[in-house]
Formats: sequence, structure tokens, C-alpha cells
Amino acid sequence: MSGGLVARLRTPLRQRADLSEVLAGSWTALSAAELARRPVHLERDGATPLGEIFELNGEPEGRMRFVGDLELIDRLAAGLNEGEVTVEGSLGSEAGLALAGGTLDIQGDAGPRAGAAPLGFKRGMTGGELIVRGAAGAEAGAGMRRGLVVVGGRAGDRAGLGMIAGNVVVFGSAGADAGLWSKRGSVVALGAITPPPTYSYACTYQPVHLRLLLTRLGGRYGLPVRPRHLNGFYRRYSGDMAELGKGEILAWTAK
Repeated sequence: MSGGLVARLRTPLRQRADLSEVLAGSWTALSAAELARRPVHLERDGATPLGEIFELNGEPEGRMRFVGDLELIDRLAAGLNEGEVTVEGSLGSEAGLALAGGTLDIQGDAGPRAGAAPLGFKRGMTGGELIVRGAAGAEAGAGMRRGLVVVGGRAGDRAGLGMIAGNVVVFGSAGADAGLWSKRGSVVALGAITPPPTYSYACTYQPVHLRLLLTRLGGRYGLPVRPRHLNGFYRRYSGDMAELGKGEILAWTAK
């Protein structure tokens, strides 16, 4: 990636690492040296400067790419509010926790609670875009208030749990209880989904706004948007009726 900072893992991780402070606040104007001093919290060894774990090359200029075996890294881009962050590979839990702005593009899988609210808090994502090109674990986008979560593969159980607003788009199959306790917002299922029993079928139609969103996702991120997704019909389910009932699940259908 030209015009950005590349953070390459120096050696394989042997313990979990919390990167929640690395991209917190304003980071896009910082130098590589300043970012290298930001703390990473290792499960056993405690706080360690980012530069001791990652080799940093280039300058951020609003963009940063993480490279290496990153599955033991948790909470990367927590609270992100600016810039573009790309991950070559998969991440651990709570990637993009409470995302507020900018973009986090994960080219592999994400663990549980990607883009969710911190545990014990109701306020999740308030903006930005989280793209998981592989599978995502349970409760992706839980508690989100605004923003966009896209899962290119399978989404685990309870995607969009307790949503207040925003969009969760799942290209693969969705696990159980997607949109459970949602007040508003949309869960878009391009693969198989079984709405919770607290949702009710409303109609089958062609949502124009969804065509625009999917066209943008295909153009900007190269996601596998097919003509059937753009021109097909969607079953609309209203819910969660145990809450306000103003949310929806839009499930692509061949008929």
C-alpha cells in the first residue's frame, strides 16, 4: 500500500495482545515513531510499545496496514474515529469495538463481537465501516447505533444483537437470532437466515436503497455483489416485536 504505514509483526505472538490504545483518538497525523510508542497490552508481559512487536515502515498519512499472523490480537481499532485500517489476515475478538468513524477492512476472519459495544455498555458502533471479508464470530455489530458492518462469509449467532440503528450485511449464512432485541436498523442476509420468532413477515419487494448500498460495496471494496443481489427480491421481516419493532431483516430470495 503506497502512502501509508505498514506494521509487520516481528515474530509470531505467543500470548494474546490488546491493541485497543494503538489507534485511539487522533492518530492519522502522528509519525511512525509516535505510533511506535503507543502501548500494546500483552496478556502475560503487560504494556509493551507497539514498535517492539511490529516493524513499522512508511508514514500513516491516514492509512495503516497490519501484516502477520494476527489471530491473537484483540480489540484492534477499538473506538476508531478516522483513517483507513487494513488487516492482511484474521483477527481475534472485538475488532473495531465501538467503531466511531473511518474504515477497518479485515481481509480474513474476525473473532466474536466485531464492531460490538464494550461489555457492560449499551453503546456500540456510532459510525464508520467495518468490513470482514471472511467469517465473523458471534454478536458482530451488537449494540450498534450507526455505521455499517459487512461480513463476507458466515456470521455467527446474534449478529446485530440489540441494534438501535445502522446496517449489518451478511453475504454468507447468518447464525441463530440475528437482529435479536433490535430496536431499529437493518440486517441484510444474502445467504440463509432464520429470523427470530419475535420478527413478523411484512412483505416481499425490491428495496431501491439496498441496491445502492450493494453497488457501492461492490465498487469500493470489491465485494462479491452479484446481479441477483441487485435485481432480486427480498423478504422483509419486522422486529424485534419484543422491543420497538422498528428494525428489519431483509432476506434475499430467488422468488
